[in-house]
Amino acid sequence: MTPLPISTYVSLTTFRRSGAAVPTPVWAAPDGESLIVWTRADSGKVKRLRHTRRVTVAPCDVRGRTKGPAVEGVGEFVDRAEWPAALAALRRTYGLRFQLGYVTGRLWTRLIKPGTERHAILRIRPA
Repeated sequence: MTPLPISTYVSLTTFRRSGAAVPTPVWAAPDGESLIVWTRADSGKVKRLRHTRRVTVAPCDVRGRTKGPAVEGVGEFVDRAEWPAALAALRRTYGLRFQLGYVTGRLWTRLIKPGTERHAILRIRPA
């Protein structure tokens, strides 16, 4: 089992029903052997993960240009009860940058659609 890459940005590749790969640069915080990703609940990667859990992860820059080999992984949704630990991993890795985005997103959601959740947290494990 190859460990997942740790980088400021990683290229998370999810797969369409047709099998076509769709890479997306994301922040991914290490949490043991897995990576934690915070994203919009209505994003394409979330929709694709609902039908296939297969993903690949590669270190990349902010624009998604890969800087190393891709590693096979399995994506899953973090249960709401496990969010505090997952959010702590993101805060440890990205600090104030993450906290500002998280607080802003929560405030916006409370103003626009109270009682709903606009984000999802993903856990990527090595395959």
